[in-house]
Amino acid sequence: MRHSQLKAFHHVALLGGFSRAAEALHLTQPAISEQVRKLEQQHDVLLFSRDRKRVQLTEAGAQLFLRTKQYFEVEQHIRDYLSETSAAIDGTLRIIADSAHHVTDILRAFRLRYPNVTVNLRVGNTGEILEELRAYNAEIGVAGSPSPGKDMDAMDLGATEIIGFASKDLLPAEKTSVTLRELSKMPLIFREVGSKTREKLVQEAMKQRISLAPIIEAEGREAVREVVASGAGIGFVSRAEFGHDERLEPLTIDGIDISMSESLVHLSQRRDVKVIRAFMDCARTVQS
Repeated sequence: MRHSQLKAFHHVALLGGFSRAAEALHLTQPAISEQVRKLEQQHDVLLFSRDRKRVQLTEAGAQLFLRTKQYFEVEQHIRDYLSETSAAIDGTLRIIADSAHHVTDILRAFRLRYPNVTVNLRVGNTGEILEELRAYNAEIGVAGSPSPGKDMDAMDLGATEIIGFASKDLLPAEKTSVTLRELSKMPLIFREVGSKTREKLVQEAMKQRISLAPIIEAEGREAVREVVASGAGIGFVSRAEFGHDERLEPLTIDGIDISMSESLVHLSQRRDVKVIRAFMDCARTVQS
């Protein structure tokens, strides 16, 4: 097994094809194909399933890809260490958040301090966030879980109560709060399974022997907001994430005491990755 073979495999898996990997590595496509073929042949393993239209990782390939992500990150650590005297930080920081609201101030400060870093921000629920961090598909997560796991470092961003919200014409103007019993008889809009807000609300209802079932399940907070704004039903969010929308009215949920805590999280074993360390230092400065 040679470094060049692993590098060829890694880039094919990362970029989704042999021609893209060849372009990225400034090699020919036959050269990349030969490196991967030799790796498979030497270890008697099939790493990609190939057809005319696409290249897909096999199960063995997916497991190796996770390890090459770790391998080439260590290689980057070595480069960073050897260039530690340089204060410049560049590259890409991938953030996956259940709501961008929680990191806007931190991102502003980070971009001012490290203008050469490209930030990629996408949305996911807590389950997806932790899964993507563990798969090395993101560096930083913003998750609604105070205890993401022993393999994660976490920084508390605070907590706020869970509330309902509805379009202004769905309920009477004087209706500013609801009980779980009332909610069980109303049209409810839930986020997808994996959402901590949904999980906490349903668990609290079960404690009170009340069943809450959605009439519509929407993926992502923004999708829920738009469905609720159309007048289809009642959605749920932490008060900090409600924001300002003239189409919507907040609803306090009486008789419960549940809140959503938010944390900045990353894999503990990646705490020395330069861009992760820089972001977390920036976050501590903003939060202090």
